Amino acid sequence: MQLSDYTYKLPDEAIAIHPPKVRGETRLLVLQKKDGSIRDAHYKRLDNFLRAGDVLVMNNTKVIPARLLVKTESGAERELLLLEKHGKHADHHASLVMYRRKIRTGQELFAGDASIVVDEVFQNGTARIHSTKDLWELADALGSVPLPPYMHREEEPEDRERYQTVFAKEKGSVAAPTASLNMTSELLQKLNDKGVEICELTLHVGLGTFMPIRVEDVTKHKMHQEYFEIPNSTAATIRKAKEEGRRVIAVGTTVTRTLEFVADQILRGDKDINGEADIFIYPGYNFKIIDGLLTNFHAPQSTVLMMAAAFAGWDNLKSAYARALLQKYAFLSYGDSMLIT
Repeated sequence: MQLSDYTYKLPDEAIAIHPPKVRGETRLLVLQKKDGSIRDAHYKRLDNFLRAGDVLVMNNTKVIPARLLVKTESGAERELLLLEKHGKHADHHASLVMYRRKIRTGQELFAGDASIVVDEVFQNGTARIHSTKDLWELADALGSVPLPPYMHREEEPEDRERYQTVFAKEKGSVAAPTASLNMTSELLQKLNDKGVEICELTLHVGLGTFMPIRVEDVTKHKMHQEYFEIPNSTAATIRKAKEEGRRVIAVGTTVTRTLEFVADQILRGDKDINGEADIFIYPGYNFKIIDGLLTNFHAPQSTVLMMAAAFAGWDNLKSAYARALLQKYAFLSYGDSMLIT
């Protein structure tokens, strides 16, 4: 299971740097994993590919403006990226952060009238800090949307709305569940009218999204933990669907890893399902919950690409990606999507 086996050439021009002018006006590549057949469609026609009785599961996490510019005592600028929420009652006066430019243990930094102290600096580019003010309140007042690094641009006004799903509720993520960025209220209504059951869970997207695989043997890669909660109603809906042989469709890799991480708990009817998910899904994994995956086109050698390959089959996925590149689909977070069933 070598990392170098799970790659492809992604041209810069294929990467979506800005969202589509109109939310939902994106393309959808539909892949049937059983025979590898591919069909070109549109995201707003997703209802044509789902059926009454399907269960569609979405991640209702909300992105915080987690990119915070701070000053040193000398006035030099540093950048901190607040990382995801852990637990229901996290203390937002302290946080794990990723940082840009050098910082040191014990250093005092300043944001507005808040004092921030670096408690510990780790070797993986993260640090532990604490602040005299609530860091999330600081982020709301002074922070910016933490756009993915490959966009190579600063936040623009539209990103506050567009790097957020229309159903976002629970604050805590530093990256959007991007398969849902093209979802609209109109499409959700069409799916509901068709008889698709729609339910939600929460997984706060964090450090795992940014950390590359740094080992050639992918089985040795360790995923970062991300906090999740699954309401009893969602678990019961999924369990009933599985018992009745109906499909469960995950909207995105965040939903997929949450459901698969607690598959046994869902199927045996446990209550109050929450915790820290660190599952790494790669080819060879046996999926227990999901029967379909709505997802974006992912970066080469990424954990999410490997998850999609595990579900679709790597040969099928390679063919689909080659087709998408040839047909000039837009890739990554603000790009087009694919439905794998």
